[in-house]
Amino acid sequence: MTITPLDTLDFDGEPFDVLAWSLALEPAVSPAPRSSSTAPEAPAPSSAVPAVRHTTAPAQSATAPAPSATVPVAAGGTPADPISALLHEVRSELVTAHLSAMDVQTALQRRALASLGRGEHIARTDTGIAPASPTWAEQSFAVMVDYTPATGLAVSAAPGHPVVFELPAPATTMNAFKFLARTPITTLNGADLAALGRGEIAAVFGPAYDQEGVNPDIRLTDGTHATLTEVLEIAGREGPWARGRLRATCRVDGPDPVTAATELTWQAAQVFAVRAGLQLCLAGARFQAGEPFEVTVSAPMTGPVELIADVVQIDLLPRPWLRINAEIRCAGAVVARVHGLTLEVAEEPGLPIGPEAGGEIPRFLGRRNAFGQRALLGEFHMTHSARGDLGIALGPEFSAYAGRRATRMPNHGLQLCDRVMAVDGRRGQLDAGSSHTEYDSPADSWYYLESADASMPNVVYMETSLQSALLLGYFLGATLTSPGEDFSLRNLDGSATVLREVDLRDKTIQQTSRLTDTTVLVGVVLQTFSYELSVDGEPFYAGQSLFGFFNAPALANQNGLDNGELVPTWLDSQDRRPDVRVIDVAARRAAGTGMPCAVGHLAMLDRIETVDSAGTYGLGYLRATRPVAADDWFFGYHFYLDPVMPGSLGVEAVIQAMQEWTVDSGLAAELVAPEFVLPVGVSLSWRYRGQILASDELMTLEVHIKSVERRPGRIRVIADASVWKPSMRIYELIDVAVELRDAGARPW
Repeated sequence: MTITPLDTLDFDGEPFDVLAWSLALEPAVSPAPRSSSTAPEAPAPSSAVPAVRHTTAPAQSATAPAPSATVPVAAGGTPADPISALLHEVRSELVTAHLSAMDVQTALQRRALASLGRGEHIARTDTGIAPASPTWAEQSFAVMVDYTPATGLAVSAAPGHPVVFELPAPATTMNAFKFLARTPITTLNGADLAALGRGEIAAVFGPAYDQEGVNPDIRLTDGTHATLTEVLEIAGREGPWARGRLRATCRVDGPDPVTAATELTWQAAQVFAVRAGLQLCLAGARFQAGEPFEVTVSAPMTGPVELIADVVQIDLLPRPWLRINAEIRCAGAVVARVHGLTLEVAEEPGLPIGPEAGGEIPRFLGRRNAFGQRALLGEFHMTHSARGDLGIALGPEFSAYAGRRATRMPNHGLQLCDRVMAVDGRRGQLDAGSSHTEYDSPADSWYYLESADASMPNVVYMETSLQSALLLGYFLGATLTSPGEDFSLRNLDGSATVLREVDLRDKTIQQTSRLTDTTVLVGVVLQTFSYELSVDGEPFYAGQSLFGFFNAPALANQNGLDNGELVPTWLDSQDRRPDVRVIDVAARRAAGTGMPCAVGHLAMLDRIETVDSAGTYGLGYLRATRPVAADDWFFGYHFYLDPVMPGSLGVEAVIQAMQEWTVDSGLAAELVAPEFVLPVGVSLSWRYRGQILASDELMTLEVHIKSVERRPGRIRVIADASVWKPSMRIYELIDVAVELRDAGARPW
C-alpha cells in the first residue's frame, strides 16, 4: 500500500485528471502543516428518512511527504500567477456547483427510495373496538398472535378495526423478491406438510434447503381449530402484488372461525416463508408474529374450505419477513378474510448475526450454498450492505455510516452478489487480498426477459464481476483509512474478456476477486483488482479494474476525459454535415417482429443517427442521445443515497446502438436463425472520468465501427465509442463488440 499526496497520478502514461486540478493548486507547505489539514467534509445529509423498513445498529491518516511539485501561491492560499489564480477561482466555483448538485442528488434519492419503500411501514389508527355483533354479517376482529415452537400459536382477538396497512405498489421485474433457494416443487400433499411439521424442509423442497440442524425450530405449526391438508400452488410472482400466492385446501376442526382463519393463514405464511428460503439467512432462527392484523368473518366455517393467500410484502430487512392477505372460501363463497398477517424470522436473542470488529466471523451464520458449503455472509448481509445497516453487513466499524452517503452495493435487481464464501486477507491490510463470492442467476431474472441477447447481457457480466471486487475492497477497510469521511465509490478503468459462450440461466456464478494494489491519497483511495467468473467449475469471464473511493470535494472536482474541455462528437465537428440516416428503434421495438430489441429497463435508446462509410475508420458512424430524468429507474437502485447511472449501462447503450446498426445494415439477413451473443476472446477496455447524474439532462454516445468480420454462421462487429454528459465526455470504450450467431454455429 502506498500513501502519497496527489499532484498528478499517471495511468499508462496519461495523467489522471479527476483530482489533479484541485490538489495541484493547493498552497505549497511543509510536510507537517500539510498532514494536519483535512479535506472539507461532505455536506450533512437531509434528516428525512425514506419510508423503508430497516434498522441501524448503535453506533488513520498517515503523514504525507512533501509534494514533488508546487504552484507559487500568494497570501491566502491562491496562486500568485494571474492565469493560475483565475483557473483556481473557476475550479472552486465548479466544485461548489458540483457539491450543490450532490445535495440535490441525495434529496432526490430519498424521494425515490420513499417511493420504492411504499407499504413497508404501518400507519396505526385508533382501535375503534365495538361490541360484538350477534350475527355473522361482516364481523371484524383485531387479532394478535403469539407464537413459539414450545407453546404453539396463541390467538387473541377483539372486535374492531385496529390497524390500517398502506398497500404497496405491485412488484416489478426489477424489485421482485428473489427466493434464496430454487426448487421445482410448487405443490405439497399431506405427507409433505407432515414432513414440514417435523422440520424436514430439505426432504420436501430439496438439498438447497438443507441447514443440517441449524434451525430446528423452523417447522410448520399444527392447528387446533384448522389445518392445511394440501397445497395446490406456490407461485413466486403471482397475486395482485406480484410477490407470491399460495392456494390450499384445508380442514376446519373447531367452532371458533377467527382462530381457524388465523391458524390457516399462519400456516400458509410459514409454508411460503420456508419455500422462499427466509430461514436460510440465519442460524438459530425461529418464526415470530409481527404487527396486529385484521380478521373479518361473514359466515360460519365448516367442513372442507379453500384458502388463497397473497403475499403483500416480503423482504430481508431488518430481518426476513413477509405479510399476507388471505381469503377463505367454503363452497365457493368467501366466509373469512385475513388482512395484514405478518410473519417474521428472528434469530435467538443474544446470538451474533454478522461480522464482529475487524471483520471476524464469530460463528456459522446459517447460510449454505447450493452445494452445501458454508458461507461467511449471505443474502441477508448483502441486502443490508445495499440498503440496510452496514454494521450488520460488514462489522461494527461501519455502523457510523447510517444515514450518510456511504459506499453501498446496488440494490434489488441490480444487486448481483449473493454470498461471500471466503475472504483471504485481514481488515486494514490493503496491499493484497482475495475473496470467493457467488451469485445465483434465476432464469426468470429481469435481464433475461428484457435483453436482446440470447443469454445474459453484457451489463450483468460487468456488474456482477465489479460488485464482487468492490465488496472485497470495502470489507477489507478501504474507507476506514478516513472513517470521518463520506466516500462514494466509482469505477475508473477496466478491461474484461468473455472466455467462452455459456447459458447462465439457473446457474450459480462463482466469482474470484483479487486485490492487487491500494493507494491512499488526500480524500481518495484507489484500488486495483483482477477477477474471474466461473460456472460449473469452468471460467467464462475475466478482467481487471481500477476503483476509486472519493470524498465529496474530490468527487465534485471532475474534468472528464478532455481536461475540462467540451469536445464535440465527430458528427458535430464536421465542416459540412454529412447525410444522416435514422434508425427508429422505438418503432421496431413497438412492432415486436424480427430480431429482438432490448425492452423494459434495458431499453436505453429510441433513435440512432448513422452515417455510412464514415467515422474514424471509414466503416460507419453512429450517434444517439438519451434523455436523463430524476425518476429514471436506475437512480433508485444504484446507489442508496448516492444515485448515479451505472457505467455498465452506458456501455450497454453503446452495445444496443451497435446491435441496431447490425440489423439495419442487413447483416442479420445473411444468417438463417440469427441471435445476439457476447463475442468470445475480444478484450473490452473502458475509461470512466465522470458519471451520469439525475441533474444531467442528456446522455450522448457515438460509435466508430472499426471492423466487420465473418465466419461460418457468425458475424462480428467491433467498434470504439465515447459517452458524453452535457458538460464533458466521460466514457471511452475500446473494442466494444457484438456478434450474431446462427443456431448450431461452431464457436468463433
